Amino acid sequence: MTMKGIAERAGVGRQTVYRWWATKAEILVEACLEDVREELVAAPLPTARSELVSYLDALGRFLTTSPAGLAYRALLGEAQHDPAVRDLVREADVVSTATGEVLRRVRPVAPAMPPPALASAQLVGPVLTRVLEVDDEFSPELLDAHAELLLKAWS
Repeated sequence: MTMKGIAERAGVGRQTVYRWWATKAEILVEACLEDVREELVAAPLPTARSELVSYLDALGRFLTTSPAGLAYRALLGEAQHDPAVRDLVREADVVSTATGEVLRRVRPVAPAMPPPALASAQLVGPVLTRVLEVDDEFSPELLDAHAELLLKAWS
């Protein structure tokens, strides 16, 4: 993907693209943020367990099948080598908003849930690691087991 290719797909000149975004990373971050709102934000479900499993399933699908999720994975990789991309990714905090919404809904039945940053890492860490390492989602059974484990630890 090049800035020229992005401009051609959008049907605009390169200068128009550069007027809005200085780098490809900025475009990818913005696209990720837009799509995450649609793909990861879900209506409340009846149980904490179903909330967690549903969110983890959506996160896995986002990271493995969504163009924005694939772009997010590329950004995470590039962030390991490029401080400017690392700063963009850190500032955008792409999945944290959706994760935080789910955790806020679960917190009333999980009194021992740790502070938000740690709870978020505990929730999404295994899914993100699995996708980044083996490019695959967890099975529904493993997502359910993960949710059960967290809820026991947080109760």
